[in-house]
Amino acid sequence: MNVWFGQTQAPDFPQGAAVTIGNFDGVHLGHRHILQRLKEEAQSRGLPAVAIVFEPQPQEFFARKLGRELPYRLTPLRSKLQLLRDTGCLDAVWVLRFNQAFADIGAQAFISRLLRQSLNTQYLLIGDDFRFGTGREGDFAMLQNQRGMVVERTPSVMVENIRASSTAIRQALSDGRLDYAKKLLGHDYMLSGHVKHGAKLGRTIGCPTANVQLAQYHYALSGVFVVEAEGAFGKKRGVASFGFNPTVSASRRQKLEVHVFDFEGDLYGQRLNVRFLHKLRDEEKFDSIDALQAQIWADMDAARHWVAA
Repeated sequence: MNVWFGQTQAPDFPQGAAVTIGNFDGVHLGHRHILQRLKEEAQSRGLPAVAIVFEPQPQEFFARKLGRELPYRLTPLRSKLQLLRDTGCLDAVWVLRFNQAFADIGAQAFISRLLRQSLNTQYLLIGDDFRFGTGREGDFAMLQNQRGMVVERTPSVMVENIRASSTAIRQALSDGRLDYAKKLLGHDYMLSGHVKHGAKLGRTIGCPTANVQLAQYHYALSGVFVVEAEGAFGKKRGVASFGFNPTVSASRRQKLEVHVFDFEGDLYGQRLNVRFLHKLRDEEKFDSIDALQAQIWADMDAARHWVAA
């Protein structure tokens, strides 16, 4: 799967392309349904299958512009691209930078410049809620009126009478309902990053943790979790804290710290994939380090008990 970044790196498909467009945040079951359908249609037409994604996501851009709190993000760009690659459905992804100039592009210009001139789109598949162009003026009806381009849309994928959507998954994660989030995603929720040096507090209280550096978005998760960590050592279970560490820090930057069970060694510089399996409790602020230490040991016991069960 090839990846192009930015408007100046437009892919060249003189024979045309089968295209889909969206944020693909989480690459959930609804997205996978779209991508599988795109692959089938691309193969039947002898065309490459191409996805257009936006970075930052439009909601994030407008939230920053208006000074509002950022919406939750499920997957940083690197993880999103890996999940898209893992589907095996795409030949290429074009990552477009969403800035003010892009936001000001009208719907018809979006069609002319991106879909026709850049990609020579022969077939376009979109979700049933896709809107585009300044003021979200473009919709399925406008696309269907374009000549020389077959445009189709896919119905929603329902899981237990709930539409599989990034919004539903964000809510499930915020509520600590990891099992339900997994049903909508089709896989365990995962974050990944390199292990960086931190305050090393865990080491001093008998529970060394890997400080996993994450791309700085606003994540829906918060609390203490049973996890599976994957790195150069293979896969091991563990316990993780994800949040602001209010007992020892006043920072409003979310942190992921992972204690890997039955592991002794140096993780610095390694990339860890952390899959969230079960929520143990919400994040708390303790009155003392001793109280925090006691709770950490209790969390480790609870996590081991959950794994054993």
